[in-house]
Amino acid sequence: MNRYTDQVVLVTGGARGLGAAMAERFAAEGAIVAIGDVNEAAAGELADRLAAEFGRACPAHRVDVTSSADVGEWVDAVVRAHGRIDVLVNNAGIIRDNRIEDIDDADWHAVLDASLTGAFYCTRNVLPHMRSRGYGRIVSFSSMSWRGNFGQANYVAAKAGIVGLTRTIALETARQGITANAIAPGLIDTPMLASMNTAARDKLIAKVPQRKTGQPRDIAEAAAYLCSPAAGYVSGVVLDVDGGLGIGSSIR
Repeated sequence: MNRYTDQVVLVTGGARGLGAAMAERFAAEGAIVAIGDVNEAAAGELADRLAAEFGRACPAHRVDVTSSADVGEWVDAVVRAHGRIDVLVNNAGIIRDNRIEDIDDADWHAVLDASLTGAFYCTRNVLPHMRSRGYGRIVSFSSMSWRGNFGQANYVAAKAGIVGLTRTIALETARQGITANAIAPGLIDTPMLASMNTAARDKLIAKVPQRKTGQPRDIAEAAAYLCSPAAGYVSGVVLDVDGGLGIGSSIR
C-alpha cells in the first residue's frame, strides 16, 4: 500500500522503539517522515537508514518536546522544507515509577511534561497548518495503564491526560477534516519490557488472553490505519492494542 505518498508525517520519540517502528511503517508507504527525538544521533541513524531503504528523505531533528520553543522551531522547519503537515504522532514519553509518596517533584513533572505537555505543544503547533488545508491526523500515545496502575501515579496521570486531550482535540477539530485518536499499547516486546526480570515478565504475560506480547509492528499497523484517509470517520477513540488484556480477567 502507498496510503502516505508525499504526505508529511511527524513522529516524536521517533528514533527508537515504537517510534522507530512507526517511522519505518509510514516511510514504507511513501511518507516523508520527520523524526523528532532528544537523541539526535539515533534519529540521524534511523533517517539515513530509511532514506537508503525507501529512497526518500526522512529528516531527523533534535527535539525536546518539553520545550515549547523546540517544538515550535521543529514544526516551522518542517513546514518551510515541505510545505505541509499531514500527520502528527505524539509518541514521546518516559517512566519514573514509584509509589505516590516516593515520587519527588522532579519525577512527577518529568513524566507529565514528556508525555502530556509534549503532546499539547506539538498539537498546538501543527493544528493551524492542518486547519488551513482542511486535513490532518493526530495520534497520541496513551497506555493500558491509563485506567490506573500500582506504582505509576505520574505515568497514569499523563496517559489518562492523553485520553482527555485527544477527545477534546477531536471535538474542536471535527468540522475541519482533522481526526484525533489515541493508542493504548499493552505488553509490547520492547527493550523496556525485556529489561524486567523473567519471573515478573512471565507473570504479566500470563494475564494477557493471547498469552503473548505484542510486537512493535502491531502498534505501527494500528497507527498507520488511524492516520490514513480510510479512518476519516474515526475520531476521539482510544484503541487498545493489547492482546485482549483490557477486557479484564476471565472467571475461568
